[in-house]
Amino acid sequence: MTTKKIAVIGAGACGLPAIKCCLDEGLQPVCLERTYSIGGLWNYTEEVRPGQACVMKSTIINTSKEIMAFSDLPIPKEFPNYMHNQYVMKYFHFYADHFELKKYIQFGKEVEHLVKADDFEKSGKWKLIIKDVTSGKASEQIFDGVMVCTGHHAEPNLPSLPGLDVFQGKVVHTHDFKDSYEFVDKHVLVIGLGNSGGDVAVELGHIASQVWLSTRRGTWVLNRVSEYGLPADIVAIRRIFELLPLSLKNTMTQSKLQQRFDHDRYGLRPKHGIFHQHPFVNDELPNRILSGGVIIKPDIKEFTKTGVIFEDGTREDNLDAVVMATGYIFGFPFIDESVLNVEHNEVNLYKYMFPPDLSHGTMAVIGCFQPWGAIMPMAELQCRWVTRLLKGICKLPAQSKMRQDIKDKQTAMRQRYVTSHRHTIQVDAIPYMDEIASQVGCLPQIGKLLCSDTKLALKVFFGPCTPYQYRLHGPGAWSGARQAILTQWDRIEYPLRTRKCPPNPKQWNAFRFFVIASVLFFLFLAILIKFL
Repeated sequence: MTTKKIAVIGAGACGLPAIKCCLDEGLQPVCLERTYSIGGLWNYTEEVRPGQACVMKSTIINTSKEIMAFSDLPIPKEFPNYMHNQYVMKYFHFYADHFELKKYIQFGKEVEHLVKADDFEKSGKWKLIIKDVTSGKASEQIFDGVMVCTGHHAEPNLPSLPGLDVFQGKVVHTHDFKDSYEFVDKHVLVIGLGNSGGDVAVELGHIASQVWLSTRRGTWVLNRVSEYGLPADIVAIRRIFELLPLSLKNTMTQSKLQQRFDHDRYGLRPKHGIFHQHPFVNDELPNRILSGGVIIKPDIKEFTKTGVIFEDGTREDNLDAVVMATGYIFGFPFIDESVLNVEHNEVNLYKYMFPPDLSHGTMAVIGCFQPWGAIMPMAELQCRWVTRLLKGICKLPAQSKMRQDIKDKQTAMRQRYVTSHRHTIQVDAIPYMDEIASQVGCLPQIGKLLCSDTKLALKVFFGPCTPYQYRLHGPGAWSGARQAILTQWDRIEYPLRTRKCPPNPKQWNAFRFFVIASVLFFLFLAILIKFL
């Protein structure tokens, strides 16, 4: 039987596991990457590239290394828990070299058009128009399947703001923001309080003369560092917490955030709960506000030639620049509209992956979601499912069931999240990974583990939900998964142990008491909720 040839479009955080999963299932991957490097969004470049999102020079990832690792290759213990973009790139190269993926990547190849092959209804094949970036010449190739791994940020979202067209200062979107040097001693307004807006405001707050940060709704500010200096997601992303109702998680988390700093006092508290928005992670924003480098302001009413008037009537004159941290428009401009059409950032995909109206499920979009968690292991699970579908091991349900699943998810999204162009593809880490793992057949079998490996079962249920859990059982099981789980705390601690401190048994006892008390408390709540 002829090996199926699969097009993997993009060699970033989603494209690399897509290549590997193709190889794992005996498929032939052909990865088409329009730049000359792996890494996608995380490959920082000085120049602005149209249609290519890129991190800032100073960007540090918001998810810790044990939560964001690919499931069969832990990030080296020497790497910091929250990695600068250079370390993220080092890990991508480590992953690609370890599994020998680079030889399957064709660099400088841009997919201009993706459309059904002429015999699609019979074969399920796809036709790609591929341009050689260097020569400009285009060619046509046919593939048995396609995995779109380009990310969903098609172009910057630039809302029409009254008077902005007459403003005489510099206006730049965060897409084009590379570093802060040109804003030294300037008066800068940042519009939008997402993660990019917060990062820009904090960075400029150190070197600009003054920074104003405009927000329509405010936000809850999450910190990377949790109790006892642990990575926050290591503490938060645990299976036991999934037993708690959302309202209780909102109350508990907001109380803890308010203890760190009063969001009302800082002008940041929104009307909605913490889990009704995309997570905003920023360690330094309260410090910048407290020291006066950043001033929080309400929404924009209008711009003048030299300044801005806010909705509360206050104004600031002599503005030098405006940074638009207003997000992106979702889309896949190279995919034929008859296959996938995105309107108002609504992406109609089954499990955020498959167009539901195709007669053959041979094309999938990888990573088209915004998680409460890390995108890498979730995208990897998607790839594991897709490649088994392409191989013919699994099948998609009927189109009517797929459409209903899409509708149900969209309804749940609207009921939970604040209305926003960005809140259309939100997922929670553990429920979504379990949902996809069920399709693959690799869902952790905690009940069986309790009988065969109690120590491991307790760590899987009560401990951090690290990606290695999805390599314990089923297709693609990895013999090193158990050891990776048992040693994850060693890798968390290692980069922090750079100086030996004198013994402090009281601190250790306090930490142990905190962990045990937390586990017992949440176990009690779970039992109480179950029987009420």
